[in-house]
Amino acid sequence: MRKKLLRIAGILFIALVLAACQDSADEDARSEEEAAATEEETAEDTEVTEEEDHEHDHESEENIEAGDAEIEGFNAHYHTGDTVNLTASTVADEGDGHWHWYVRGGDEGEWEEADGGDGDTFQSEAVNHQQIKATLYDEDHEVISETEPVTVIIDDHDGDVYEGYFDDEDVEDRDISDWAGEWKSVYPYFEEGALDEVYEHRAEESDDMSFEEYKEYYDTGYATDVDNIEITEDGEFTFHEGDETYSGTYAYDGYEILEYEAGNRGVRFIFELEEGDEKPPQNIQFSDHIIAPQKSSHFHIYWGDDRDELLEEVDHWPTYYPVEWSEEQIVDDLLLH
Repeated sequence: MRKKLLRIAGILFIALVLAACQDSADEDARSEEEAAATEEETAEDTEVTEEEDHEHDHESEENIEAGDAEIEGFNAHYHTGDTVNLTASTVADEGDGHWHWYVRGGDEGEWEEADGGDGDTFQSEAVNHQQIKATLYDEDHEVISETEPVTVIIDDHDGDVYEGYFDDEDVEDRDISDWAGEWKSVYPYFEEGALDEVYEHRAEESDDMSFEEYKEYYDTGYATDVDNIEITEDGEFTFHEGDETYSGTYAYDGYEILEYEAGNRGVRFIFELEEGDEKPPQNIQFSDHIIAPQKSSHFHIYWGDDRDELLEEVDHWPTYYPVEWSEEQIVDDLLLH
């Protein structure tokens, strides 16, 4: 009987040991499964975080401070159907960065990644009031530099203001920055005959003037020896006349609204010489078919030493376009005048 009890006790002991081992094995298995699941979740979280960080970095936040990056090739205005061709550049790029281009529909819109971006270049059809900027990222998707936004303006020269019909209350003071930049005279193009198609087109549409009469009219209007003008946002003008260069600093002196015999009107924005070399004119007056703050795409300029006499001048108005504009761009723009 005692042997039987011992055998039974032994069997129970073995059963308990086996059960404990099984529980331990199950627990170890569960621990391994939980560890694997935790590792997988951690990996997924890391991947999501990286994706979110990537997307976040590439959303071009408003609070990113623009660096020294610049957009090249931007025109002061475009015509309907024109293509915007831009290039981004920065001295901060050491060769391992990548560009992203962003667009939005005005000052209040949300920035979206643009379809027309290809590395440091951007190409797209001009959309009126669309803003464009480029951001340079490093390999970790951190911002290296960002350009200031540029705003596309479509101007087909067919509005009432451009034709000289506006109300006095629509006229506003303008800052010299509206004309800041490097400009070239159209007179050399005129002398080469490059603008003849413009006058042929106007003669065809006119009942009053022939091609020859248009040529004479613009010969008087465009004539100048000043081939280039550089204007800074501080009001410094540098004139290039042949091999001679002279400069002066000008301050805003208000505007005048002029009444023309044809019944339309114009606005002259006036700047007076503060200091400079001996040769710069005392007064400069801009006329560019714009009557409120807006970057100028070309201008007619009147200069001399007598403010009131200049306001009487309506026959001689040297005309300047951005120095980077091609002959084709200038001709296309003049054809729309």
